[in-house]
Amino acid sequence: MLPFSYALRNLFRDPVRLLQTVGGSALVVLLMMTACSLTSGMRRVLGATGSPRNVLLLGAGSEENVERSEILPSAAGIAETSLRGISAPLNQRAVSPEIHFMTFLEVDGFPRRQARVRGVTPKAFLTYPGVRILAGALPESGEILAGRLAWRRLNLPKDLLQPGARLRIDGVAVSVSAVFAAPGTVMESEIWADLDDLRTFAKRDTLSCVVLRLGDAAFQDIDLFTKQRLDLELSAVRESDYYGRLAEFYAPLRTMTWITAALVASGAILGGLNTLYAAFASRIREMATLQAIGFSRAALAFSLVQESLVACLSGTLLASAFAIAFLDGRTATFSIGSFILEVSPGVALTGLLTGSTLGLLGALPAAWRCLRPPLPEALRS
Repeated sequence: MLPFSYALRNLFRDPVRLLQTVGGSALVVLLMMTACSLTSGMRRVLGATGSPRNVLLLGAGSEENVERSEILPSAAGIAETSLRGISAPLNQRAVSPEIHFMTFLEVDGFPRRQARVRGVTPKAFLTYPGVRILAGALPESGEILAGRLAWRRLNLPKDLLQPGARLRIDGVAVSVSAVFAAPGTVMESEIWADLDDLRTFAKRDTLSCVVLRLGDAAFQDIDLFTKQRLDLELSAVRESDYYGRLAEFYAPLRTMTWITAALVASGAILGGLNTLYAAFASRIREMATLQAIGFSRAALAFSLVQESLVACLSGTLLASAFAIAFLDGRTATFSIGSFILEVSPGVALTGLLTGSTLGLLGALPAAWRCLRPPLPEALRS
């Protein structure tokens, strides 16, 4: 085998080509890491939002979209008094009547934004035990709670959704009483308002859903209740199943992200092939001379692959450093929420595999072309 130092010396024969290879591979690896972080983050936030212990009571026929669901306001009280085994922390049953509403939010000096507003009562904190108030106090009438990522979802400065800030929902002035966190869920991108206030804003008498948190009860008990009370026209759906179906709905978006990244990577591979073809073609006689003094073609091919891998993996290292510095911890948004990008071990492995693939696919065809001519012909080239 040729010494590794031979491959390293050859890399610096042409600094411009080296910079092209390292820079091109870094861009491709960074793109693939970004695509992986986006798709995994979207899947993670939708999977974490739905709790298997929570059950949604929705209007029959509206199991796919809580915003289109309509149920009677009395359904919450009937379910609370009729069902056994509901979780009851602090001797209060975890039954949360809610209205989910898409409306317009206005802040002075900015265009109006479409916001996802959830009308709740204080019992929502029993149903969603992961929700925590970060700053401020529980809202009263005319006040709202803002998720800690809502400012990103609405593309507003962060200080405009802090306690004390004033804004308008459907033209009605409200103030922010607190900022809450619900780590890893789409709720962090929502605005929470008093249920009665939102009923006024939305001009509706019905609820969107009732959320129950199970204690000793099983989902089948809730499902049986909805089938027995046909007058309420209810349907029971596990919250985890509801958000699981949402994740399937966004699957084409994730697929398009991967397809776009793969197309760009394919272009980079073809560009790398062209660069290495040109670089290796000028070394046919050199390779023939090395064969003449006893090195095998396999050893020479391995050395050429080493050159390509070192350059591409250097680009991978550069892309990984950039991702950790500028991608990790950033917030990305989609139609129903926001999530924080993470450079997880899976994302890092994707970058490493991409860099290695670029190095191998770029080097092997060019090395084959360089070493294919018979030895006498190569020596005379």
